[in-house]
Amino acid sequence: MRHQLSNHNLRSASVIENLTDYDRVQPINVSEVEIKKALEDADIPALLCALAMLTGDEALLSEDLRPPTPPMSSTISPQGGMSAEAQRKARTLALKKIIAYRDAGCPEPRVASTEDLDQIMKFLIKDSNEDYLPILRHELGIPKDTGAPDWHKSDLAPHTEFRVAVIGAGVSGIAAAHRLQQAGVEFVIYEKNKEVGGVWWENAYPGCRLDTPNFAYSLSFAQKQDWPQQFSRQPEIQKYLSGVADATHIRSFIQFETEVVSMVYDDATARWSVTTRNASGEVTVQTFNAIITAVGQLNRPSFPTIEGRESFKGQSVHSAIWPQDLDLKGKRVAVVGTGASAYQIVPSIVDEVAELKVFQRNPPWMLPTPTYHHDIKPGMTWLLQHVPYYGRWFRFWQFWIASEGRLPLVEVESDWVHPVSVGRANETLRQECVAHLNTQFGDRPDLLAKVVPNYAPGGKRMLRDNGVWAKTLKQSHVSLITDPIDHMSETGIQTSDAQLHEVDVIVYATGFKTSDYLYPMKVMGRHGKDLHAWWQGDCRAYIGITIPGFPNLFMTGGPNTGVVVNGSAIFSAECAVEYAMRAIGHLLKNQHAAMDCKEEPFLKYNEVIDAGNLTKAWGVVKTTSWYKNSAGRASQTWPFNLLAYWSLTANLNVEDYEYL
Repeated sequence: MRHQLSNHNLRSASVIENLTDYDRVQPINVSEVEIKKALEDADIPALLCALAMLTGDEALLSEDLRPPTPPMSSTISPQGGMSAEAQRKARTLALKKIIAYRDAGCPEPRVASTEDLDQIMKFLIKDSNEDYLPILRHELGIPKDTGAPDWHKSDLAPHTEFRVAVIGAGVSGIAAAHRLQQAGVEFVIYEKNKEVGGVWWENAYPGCRLDTPNFAYSLSFAQKQDWPQQFSRQPEIQKYLSGVADATHIRSFIQFETEVVSMVYDDATARWSVTTRNASGEVTVQTFNAIITAVGQLNRPSFPTIEGRESFKGQSVHSAIWPQDLDLKGKRVAVVGTGASAYQIVPSIVDEVAELKVFQRNPPWMLPTPTYHHDIKPGMTWLLQHVPYYGRWFRFWQFWIASEGRLPLVEVESDWVHPVSVGRANETLRQECVAHLNTQFGDRPDLLAKVVPNYAPGGKRMLRDNGVWAKTLKQSHVSLITDPIDHMSETGIQTSDAQLHEVDVIVYATGFKTSDYLYPMKVMGRHGKDLHAWWQGDCRAYIGITIPGFPNLFMTGGPNTGVVVNGSAIFSAECAVEYAMRAIGHLLKNQHAAMDCKEEPFLKYNEVIDAGNLTKAWGVVKTTSWYKNSAGRASQTWPFNLLAYWSLTANLNVEDYEYL
């Protein structure tokens, strides 16, 4: 793998021709003073690991430099909680190693052994269970991509026809296509949009950005090192996914602007008939041996049920279908909702509208994140561009911090009695968040009374706050309205206090149909089993991936796979994709036509999941949340740590399936 390029040959960082491009670095040709200045902006724990791998010097991993990594609260301890003295020593050592690397001509990094890498990882994870090591090797991706299939169709079943339909070309679809391609399995990707990216292509509303740190929100096999911000904007995420599609050479397998209408399993042939409709209305039917759904949860906008909603004569838009030519300048605008999208839209449009009315049903809990809109610091950017594999170790460090994340802070304690919080740690988190709100709104007691939630932190999605929300709501032309909406009229919104709020534009920041998995596709399984009729709105799956009666149908982002306080959706998506690949490999190796999840493991698994969710704030609090379905069950959330999901998906338990 090439890691140093002359300035003449160095391509633009935005041009990604293959996956190895993500790891390239530039040669170091700056002074000691400049390197020392860059180190002031470094994330030190990850840098020590990168340099230890580069040099083999164990002095970089000495006990006095090991970050204590205190438990996460409403905030994360900078530098893993390292003392000022430890930071000074680490920077001094790092400076010497980088200078030595520069003076040696920036040679190719040494090939570290698995044992060496494990030792470096243990420096960060300390005395944690060594069962974590396989998952951590996967996330680091050095010296090889351990998520790649360990089989190839040409070896297992060279003469067996096997085609897979991948539905969706977002994060999960790209991952599935890449793994299928690595295994030499024929596939087609159906994408209803005109470009890859899924939710990151569709959601182009003002202010749209990540609320997961950038480096943690990247595929394990395509670890981007040049993110411009700590929480990047939508265009940057979409550009990344487009670049990965190019680098993996899967774009030619995508049928764009083609929507899947139905999937019907044929018992006689053990194949799926997939009916699609393209942009011109042409309907096509193709057959496949297996299907991997990668449609995500955030792909169908949800509109509130409000009397008279259709009678409004002004302009109505949903955050997920934002017209790029929408002109709000000088207009009276209503935003319905105060969830994640509203939290980003409202501050982004406040300076151009004449009047802004924000309608709130339940306030969100906010996590203090001063750097939410910040660029990556210049010194950190320089180090990522010049120290081999630093970006991978930084991503690894962020992944490790999030592996437990705030999960202990949302734990329900049976002996804890409190009108709001669900446990002692949860109460500590609540008090920290309330203190933050007091800091933001202390000068506006009228607003403070409206923005402090009356439910436990973690009961619904927590948002990141850098002060822009309070600053926006305090402006003279902005109103935060908490009276329930009674109905809508031709000119605006009337609340329960009989006040009519006349507006020109209504923005629905009301989320998605998250509980309607695979909607609106018709899905018919064995013996004519109708999936949506069987689910009856209470969607369940085995490990969130397979469903009894629907052979060779593998879901990504399925029921109860959402990690909401510990990690990102990319992790669970990759787990699901790699599980599907193990299943397909097993089918080919053993010449089975199909495999169908048995009822018993499906039921037992869901019992465990339901019980687990009732031990978390989101499972017991009485508040509206997209975490729950219409039956009130937490159908979205994964209640355990990341290792638990990894352990379930890392191996295929063949006894859980019937083979056809």
